Amino acid sequence: MMRHRIPLPSELSDVFTLREAADAGISRARADARDLHRPYRGVRATRAPDTFASAVACGARRLKPGQRFVGRTAVRLWCLPIRQRWAPDEPLDVAVPPTGAPPRTAGIRGRRLLEHYARTWRIGSIPVVDPIAAVFSFAAGLDVDEVVVLLDALLTQAENYPGLRAGRPVISPEDIADGLERWPRFPGRRTVTEALGLARERVESPKETETRLRLIRAGLPEPAVQHEVYEGTRLVARIDLAYPQWKIAIEYEGDGHRTDPAQWRRDIQRQRELEDRGWIVIRLTQLDLAEGLTVLLARIRRAIASRQG
Repeated sequence: MMRHRIPLPSELSDVFTLREAADAGISRARADARDLHRPYRGVRATRAPDTFASAVACGARRLKPGQRFVGRTAVRLWCLPIRQRWAPDEPLDVAVPPTGAPPRTAGIRGRRLLEHYARTWRIGSIPVVDPIAAVFSFAAGLDVDEVVVLLDALLTQAENYPGLRAGRPVISPEDIADGLERWPRFPGRRTVTEALGLARERVESPKETETRLRLIRAGLPEPAVQHEVYEGTRLVARIDLAYPQWKIAIEYEGDGHRTDPAQWRRDIQRQRELEDRGWIVIRLTQLDLAEGLTVLLARIRRAIASRQG
């Protein structure tokens, strides 16, 4: 028969430390009872963390003054686009001052970081390094294209870029270059430096970045990003990727374009308006990038050739 559990005092939140429990008069035996979860050493929770946000909330209770989240954890906190989905066994990355001892406990990965390498921000109550430092500290092991996706997301001011955290700081290419000056050495620095030369402002999705890079890697001219077509003072269309000199528009269609009826109708209307003005409109989906890239590239080359003849 299950023993009756002593109710937790109201002053304890759903996540608390053993010290907070002791201060509230909770015995160690009660804190170690099976109805409480132990996500990290010294932390108890009424529910097992099953999302990234809940894992961070639990891990943050262990942070000491001067410690902050960094690396992959910081990138996720800023909602920057990375390919890997969060998993419950993913460790939290924590930075400590150079004189501090990095935490050594299951589920938390510690590293030392000079204070002037990164500014400290708070997302809610969670201390985290600034977005540029988040990317720098996560760059090790990434390829150039993955870093370009991250830098494009840092640089964009588009309100419709999917998933980015609201209230993030405005960042320019010069800010990233200044960051590289402050960080003379770090794993992945060469990759970031190369990626910065390929990063562009105004990008509105990771797939736009991927498409642009695929075209460049295939030897095609670099397309303009978010090119605007006007008729007088009226904006006719803002094109994901364009070759304005040849009036060729390349549009990536995510699932939202298919499932949102209003967006679908706008897409059709915009395509008609562009075609009425002499534009060739090439629409693509993830399938084109994953399996049909050769066909897509051939189609773009034919479109360019038709305008050069």
